[in-house]
Amino acid sequence: MVTHILLLNMHTTFHLTTQDFMELRSQELRFFDGKRDASFLEIIGSERSDVRFGVDEEGEIYLTTKSDGKVRKLVASPQSTHSQNPDRIQAIIDSNAKVEKLKSGFQFTEGPVWHPDGFLLFSDIPADTIYKSTTDGKISVFRRPAGNPNGNTFDKQGRLITAQHNRRLVRMEKSGQITVLAERYQGKRLNSPNDVVVKSNGSIYFTDPPYGIGKEKEELGFYGIYSLKPNGTLTLLNKEMVRPNGIAFSPDEKKLYVDDSEKLNIRVFDVKPDGTLANGKVFAELPGPTDKGVPDGMKVDVKGNIYCSGSGGVWIFSPTGQLLGKIMVPEVVTNLAWGDQDHKTLYITANKGIYRIRLKIPGITVGSKE
Repeated sequence: MVTHILLLNMHTTFHLTTQDFMELRSQELRFFDGKRDASFLEIIGSERSDVRFGVDEEGEIYLTTKSDGKVRKLVASPQSTHSQNPDRIQAIIDSNAKVEKLKSGFQFTEGPVWHPDGFLLFSDIPADTIYKSTTDGKISVFRRPAGNPNGNTFDKQGRLITAQHNRRLVRMEKSGQITVLAERYQGKRLNSPNDVVVKSNGSIYFTDPPYGIGKEKEELGFYGIYSLKPNGTLTLLNKEMVRPNGIAFSPDEKKLYVDDSEKLNIRVFDVKPDGTLANGKVFAELPGPTDKGVPDGMKVDVKGNIYCSGSGGVWIFSPTGQLLGKIMVPEVVTNLAWGDQDHKTLYITANKGIYRIRLKIPGITVGSKE
């Protein structure tokens, strides 16, 4: 039984009435099954002629489509576009919170990270640039060229760590000099380091899918999750994921979350005392049309809630894997960062733009236990 429908326009909810909705043909109709915890069933209505609404004598609303001919009873959701589990989500996001666009016009944004000095850094991969965004809205070049930068984070010493599409993991020293941390495993070139997180003991964990290179340039034959100890030891932790991408620790660092952009899920691993991984399993599924986004960047707040890019925006999961809600974003989300002095602002890179939204719970800051 269909229990909710959201008609989404940017981050606005259109509640169902008896009016003709054909002018909203470009919007998504997202259906949720009450028996499953707000999991996507389908998205329809991409063409003007495909969707028809009807109302019976008692005011109940129904929908039918040419594609399958079925008639569905609808109930308008009273919640905002980012609210699907109201009791839990209201502790995270205020009902009046809005997604704010800060800047657009970039080529492909990624890797946001909040600098301890109070500004945002983010990557533009095709532009080969790391940009700086200050609180007054000014954008400037922080580093160019930058090795086609993707994910960024800071280590305990406040040095910028960058996963580069030119097949390296690098560190920017305080002097501005670039130190190559990893570019080969067992003599073979890495694929395309993608996202990165630093453990409180100084070990760096990163993913290595093939997104930055052609198939003919691959040397390893697998796509791995790695750890790099402070002494320089590079360890392959896992090579079984299809497209490992976003990566984040639980607040106590006993769990490591890694999403798979091909399988459309998040996997969780136990972190053993020696830093290796065990007991990997699927933590959450993020189905949906991939042209609206896939599991990519991921962050965790101090309560252990997981925020992951996915179809339509940012998906929020409890520490047990329950889907709490979604933040709808008008562009395909690539990555996330906690920012501002209280770390309660979620900065979002999304295709050609930069966005933010205020939350009630602070995130885990980089350089300590992100």
